[in-house]
Amino acid sequence: MSFLAPWFLALGAAVVVPLLIHLLRRRIGLQVDFPAARYLARAERDHSRTMRMRNLLLMLLRVVTVLLLAMAAARPTARLAGAGHAPTALAIVLDNSMSTSVVEDGAPLLARLKDMASDVLASATPEDRVWIVTADGVVRGGGVSAMREELQRIRPLAGSGAVHDAVARALATVEASGLEARHVAVLTDGQRTEWKSPVQTRGESPVLVWAPDESPPLNRAVIAAESRPARWTPRGAVAARALSQDSITYRMGLGDRTLARGTIAPGEEAIVRAAPSERGWTGGVIEIEPDELVADNIRHFALWIGPAPSVTVTPGAGIFARNAIDVLRSTERVADGVGIQVASADEAGTLPALLFPPQDAVRLGAANRVLERLGVPWRYGPARREAALAHGEHLRDVAVSLRYQLVPHGVPDSDTLAMVGREPWIVAGTGYVLVGSPLAPAATSLPITAGFLPWFGDAIASRLNAEPGAVRYALPGQRVPRPAGVEAIESGTGNRTMLSGSAFDAPTVAGVYFMVRGARRVGALVVNPESDESRLERWPAAELGARIVTAGARVVRRRDEWVRDAFAGVARRSMVFPLLLALLLVLAAETLAAAGSARVQP
Repeated sequence: MSFLAPWFLALGAAVVVPLLIHLLRRRIGLQVDFPAARYLARAERDHSRTMRMRNLLLMLLRVVTVLLLAMAAARPTARLAGAGHAPTALAIVLDNSMSTSVVEDGAPLLARLKDMASDVLASATPEDRVWIVTADGVVRGGGVSAMREELQRIRPLAGSGAVHDAVARALATVEASGLEARHVAVLTDGQRTEWKSPVQTRGESPVLVWAPDESPPLNRAVIAAESRPARWTPRGAVAARALSQDSITYRMGLGDRTLARGTIAPGEEAIVRAAPSERGWTGGVIEIEPDELVADNIRHFALWIGPAPSVTVTPGAGIFARNAIDVLRSTERVADGVGIQVASADEAGTLPALLFPPQDAVRLGAANRVLERLGVPWRYGPARREAALAHGEHLRDVAVSLRYQLVPHGVPDSDTLAMVGREPWIVAGTGYVLVGSPLAPAATSLPITAGFLPWFGDAIASRLNAEPGAVRYALPGQRVPRPAGVEAIESGTGNRTMLSGSAFDAPTVAGVYFMVRGARRVGALVVNPESDESRLERWPAAELGARIVTAGARVVRRRDEWVRDAFAGVARRSMVFPLLLALLLVLAAETLAAAGSARVQP
């Protein structure tokens, strides 16, 4: 047994009061040796035993009364059956990930989870502290009525969220509550892909988990949609993959019209090639017929459609640059012209340009003067001759043995596309892409890697074309770096969200959002859920319980058991009501005993 207000046990010292009363009431008689007193002495001897027993009973009842009152004031709790439950810090983790929007038995699973959470809230008392933690990590706290209203406002996420992080946050919340009775009650679909790794916690509070025991319905989903390349000039392709046990039909939409229809076989990729009439940045969708999980029956993609950029290559750019342009020209991704220069920095005449340092170090000063004249806010600094690996957009395991340090001139508004160690190696801004190494195998392995041509084509098309920008992909709510110069993102309905800082949170609703600078679209952000969220297979109860590393994790499959044990599972109940009831019974017995004692007084 433990006490929520142990200082009230000091009231137990008041037991000395009935003891003193009992002692003071003892009669010290005088021996009187005359015949008239013999009758009274004989009568007192007849009743003395009864009186002593009654007085002792009264003393004991009054002592018990004081003790019961002191214990009730100390608000004890015990691991025994009692009325109600002890004041409890309860955090309900509600899994509202996309997979819980699946329809089972004619209703979304999330609606079932919310009903169970509502049943638990009905058992809460004013002394309890209750929180609701959703899969996106949002912690909602307040009174029971406020929690009921919050519960009704919860909607399924567009992605998976992070339920294991929500459980850890719920445990930390109840551990910091200050109440002795602490409990975390989890409502989830038990999805395998969502509970991949165990929940690592430090708390000792028990965790009660409910997950459905029935198998999920078979699901069909679009799990991939991608434009290839991201910029069509004006031809291109869209690749799509689906999750299904048999072939399914799909519709491909571009803007407001249907671009194609077809069939996707299980495990295969469907590719649609087209040369649409649309121009500029455009959003598209791949969609299939609705099933029990509607949220993954559509997937978004984005692309830019326009003429091929015209490109010229200066002699100092080197043979690898000329060969790359020849390949891009053969696939109609670039055209001959004077629009974009691929040049050694000392030969560049205008922007836009893809610039490399001169292969002759003597020309480095001339290159810096050209950069100044063109308004590029970077300069080539000292040479770094050391073996290192570069990392960045479209680049992996690129060896760098010679590079020139890129030194900012002023405060450049630019993006760092690749780095060597902690220093920028490739930077990009308005009208330029600047590389820190000559395009030669003696300086870097970039021109002889498989990723060179995709990187080269993307740098020209996405960074230097007349309408710059690129397609970025993000999960709902994911933190996204803000591209240089981007002022806002615009939804398909035209609503704009202004941006500030170096990063922003992606929208929580799946779709295509266009990046805006001034009145122009300069790129697209495609928000889609994780493809794993469409795989609805569930953990068995024992294995799901093993996913939560804490002292008291328990998984139940029956709804009524979870609702009952959400509070009772704390295994500590308040003993105040039983003690008050016992106190009333003792007072009644004391009253009867006192009345009987008065009647038998001689």
